[in-house]
Amino acid sequence: MTYDFDVLVVGGGIVGLGTAYALTAARPELRIAVLEKEPGFAAHQTGRNSGVIHSGLYYRPGSYKARFAVAGAAEMVAFCREHGVPHEVTGKLVVATRADELPRLAALAERGRANGIPVTELDRAGIARHEPEVTGLAGLHVATTGICDFPAVATAYARLAREAGAVLRPGCELRAVDRRADGVTVQTSTGELRCRVLVNCAGLHSDRIARLAGDDPGLRIVPFRGEYYELVKERRELVRGLVYPVPDPAFPFLGVHLTRGVHGDVHVGPNAVPALAREGYDWRTVRPRDLAGTLAFPGTWRILRRHWRYEVGELHRSLSKRAFTTAVQRLLPAVTADDLVPTTAGVRAQAVARDGSLLDDFAFAGFDPADPRSPRRLVHVLNAPSPAATASLPIGREVARRALAALEAEE
Repeated sequence: MTYDFDVLVVGGGIVGLGTAYALTAARPELRIAVLEKEPGFAAHQTGRNSGVIHSGLYYRPGSYKARFAVAGAAEMVAFCREHGVPHEVTGKLVVATRADELPRLAALAERGRANGIPVTELDRAGIARHEPEVTGLAGLHVATTGICDFPAVATAYARLAREAGAVLRPGCELRAVDRRADGVTVQTSTGELRCRVLVNCAGLHSDRIARLAGDDPGLRIVPFRGEYYELVKERRELVRGLVYPVPDPAFPFLGVHLTRGVHGDVHVGPNAVPALAREGYDWRTVRPRDLAGTLAFPGTWRILRRHWRYEVGELHRSLSKRAFTTAVQRLLPAVTADDLVPTTAGVRAQAVARDGSLLDDFAFAGFDPADPRSPRRLVHVLNAPSPAATASLPIGREVARRALAALEAEE
């Protein structure tokens, strides 16, 4: 086979662009291309999040999330500083508002310390010193959390990859994959391309790309929409930085929190409701193919049976601004419904197994240099929700390592 590229990366979000940047840094002589179906990059999860540089507080010690978030947070701050991306290391509060949350708060402090994160435990007065309008029984202050402009980070990755010789192709949708012993041929909306290794960083569509390439990932991306409000400009002074509730360990979402962004806006949210399309940013957007795929997957029904009470509450807060405001008032009593205006929603690509369990860690598949029986010529990133943007530099290097090993296996 005559190759157009050594590595084709599918997906122009922050993980795909971070992978291209890592590949060009490691092997500048390689021919790299990034395919993105949208007319621009960072159009979905990357461009629709709250911009938090996560410290790694929440994640199981030793997991990809813990290791990559802790390393990635420090690297992200350094990257933003070097490349002029707006950012700030603000620190954040995690606040317990009920007595039954106190043991979970203590466990969270221990987890943070196990991950090497400096954590300061606070009483009511300590909370008030950081956030005078926030109330709680006890809290944690995490100094290493920050904020940045992740779409600007993705743009910087794209620029650096392009300057190193990578070809970036927005408006180029992958439609078919033919994997053969001597290479991979893909059909796109703009023509046929041939490569030695295909890397799947397609986010909301990563499971579909895996199946298109002939791999059964054993999971399904179930989209959850996160709906945000923001404080009206006149009430932004209610929040100085970042304020989070104590998360429910049974569910992967962090709950409604308060985030002052790099441009001074204060986001409130998100909730987490099932989306009716993989790119369904409101209730009006329904894609029959997406919805049918979600409903036909047995893991969907198992997760609903397991977490239906939680989801009823989330749906209530989605449909009722009063209920959403009440949830916010647990942390910020002074807020009123009139202080909140709707803003951009996002959709989380949550990987769900057939048994209904939610994948808690970043997940990779395809070629594995440690397993000679693994599929050849393909690398899949199957689960990369938050904190993937924070961790995009180490994730990019990990995916690049797997892709380079796949190339070497064929040489």
